[in-house]
Amino acid sequence: MGETVRQARLTIRREGGVRTLTIDSPETLNAVDEATLTALAQAVATPDPEDRVIVLRGSGRAFCSGADLGAIADADNTGAPTLDAANRLVLELTRSPLPVVSVIQGPCAGIGVSLALAADLVVASAAAYFQLAFARVGLMPDGGATALVAASIGRGTALRLALLAERLSAAEALSLGLVARVAPAEELESVVAEVVATLAGGPAAALARTKAAINQATLPHLPAALETERGGQLGLLRGGDFVEGVTAFRERRPAVFTDTPG
Repeated sequence: MGETVRQARLTIRREGGVRTLTIDSPETLNAVDEATLTALAQAVATPDPEDRVIVLRGSGRAFCSGADLGAIADADNTGAPTLDAANRLVLELTRSPLPVVSVIQGPCAGIGVSLALAADLVVASAAAYFQLAFARVGLMPDGGATALVAASIGRGTALRLALLAERLSAAEALSLGLVARVAPAEELESVVAEVVATLAGGPAAALARTKAAINQATLPHLPAALETERGGQLGLLRGGDFVEGVTAFRERRPAVFTDTPG
């Protein structure tokens, strides 16, 4: 028998050695706040001894639309607690000895991209897309995206996605090596089940050491990238462009940015 625990914006399900963490706020396309990110990090950091795989997913039609920036803007918050919680979660996902699979069934934007790529394997629906939309609201990528995206698809494509805020389709993400599997929407769950079963039945010690070695080779600067992003993002959150970006988004009009570099 499985075990399910429901929290605000998060559902945790354990069954057959698989711990499934579902961001559960479909009305916001699973936008995440500090509390949700903290709960996710805690769930990743404290696996049950019988857990063999972690699955990270979102409820409804989206994986994650990013951080709840409206709440940050409305509260005149510095954004530091949310940013710190996201950074902790990314580190927990990459450092966990368990293999982590992220399941992307639809929109995956902002910090959602960082969370998806912090997993070891990304399985996506053909209907999914990835978007580093930070620039549209006067912000920069965070949650380790500057390291995670570049490590996956290279500097040039990472800059294209971050600077132009372009959508990357699941098919293109597969061709670039950003995701491990892409399936038609109606076949997504069966493909996820196959991948998870392979990992759950694999040699746990060997998988853990393999993951650690590859992450050490490809993401040695992730902690430094998180600190660089933190400093830059906190400055941008205090700027006028962020307020203008959120306001323009709410009013469905183009933003007029006025902040200057420096």
